[in-house]
This record gives sequence, C-alpha cells and structure tokens, in this order.
Amino acid sequence: MYSPKRTFNVRTLCITAMLIAMEVVLNRFCSINTMGLKIGFSFIPPVVAAMLYGPVISAAVYGIADFIGATLFPIGPYHPGFTLCAALMGVVYGLFLYRRETGTETVKIRFFPNMVMPTLINNLVFGLVVNTCWVTMLSGKKTYWGWFLYRLPEYAVLIPVILVLLPILMRITDLLKKSRLLTGTKKAPAKWH
Repeated sequence: MYSPKRTFNVRTLCITAMLIAMEVVLNRFCSINTMGLKIGFSFIPPVVAAMLYGPVISAAVYGIADFIGATLFPIGPYHPGFTLCAALMGVVYGLFLYRRETGTETVKIRFFPNMVMPTLINNLVFGLVVNTCWVTMLSGKKTYWGWFLYRLPEYAVLIPVILVLLPILMRITDLLKKSRLLTGTKKAPAKWH
C-alpha cells in the first residue's frame, strides 16, 4: 500500500523539485506549444515520479510544474482547469505505474492494463475531452468540436509515443531503484571471513 510518510524525505523533496524543473523546461522550451496544441515530452518527469514515488508526488510534480510554467512562461491566459487536469493525470499515472509492496512481494507492472489504461485515460479523457473544454472557454474562435478535431491528431501521435517510452522509463526507474541512489540507503557491507 502507498504510504507518503515512508517515501517522503529530503532526498525525495530534492528529486521532486528536479522533476518539476525538468517538466517546466520540457513543456515550455522543448515542445511545440500553441493555444490548442502541444507536442513534446513533458509527460516524462511526472511519469518517472509516478513510477518512483506514487500518485501523490506525481500529482504534485504535474500540478506544480503546470502552475509554474503557466505563470512564469504563459502561452495564453491562465486557467486553473489545466492545472487540475495535470494533477489528476499525475494521480492516474501513479495509481497504475507505482509498484506497491503487498506483504513480501511487489506488484508487477504489466503493459496492459498498467501502461495502456493510464495513457488512454490521461490523453483521451483529461487531455482531449476536458482540456479541449478549457481551450474552448479561453479562445472562443472555434467551437468545442472544432478544437476537438484540431487537437485529435496530436493525441493520435502522442499516445503511441508514450506507449513506446513507458517500458523504457520503467526499466530506467528500476535501475535507479536498484542502485539505491534515490533512497540513500547503502548496501550492507560484505562480511570477511
């Protein structure tokens, strides 16, 4: 079961801050951003946070990074709905991708449903359906369905890219966990006979 007390310490705080900074940079400077269209790799830091620490920290990374990016480097007017959707996307990734320990074993993460389901929920429900509503409210130039059709190719490209990258990110986070760089715990010293 997920326990925020067990995973939150100074090291986790520093890594979370680094992931927030990475998300802001990837979102605002290393992606294609227009009023209704965003293509880039800014999903990687919150997904890594979800894999390493679970839904609460992933939601914090996604939500805080969205707020910082929208206020410091705005593309259009700020709307809190985007930040709320970003935080909820972090929760969804965390619920599906965090390896929970149940007793003596760790729950395995499978491609389906653990990688496919959160990708579809986040991109189709929050990204395409809900965020299109916020874009329509802010823009007014097109109807909801006009923006929906305009944004549809973005998600047709983004979903397969995410599904290709998730297993790679899972392997990388597994290596980071095994190296114990994230927890700060040291391996027990070898006994000399």
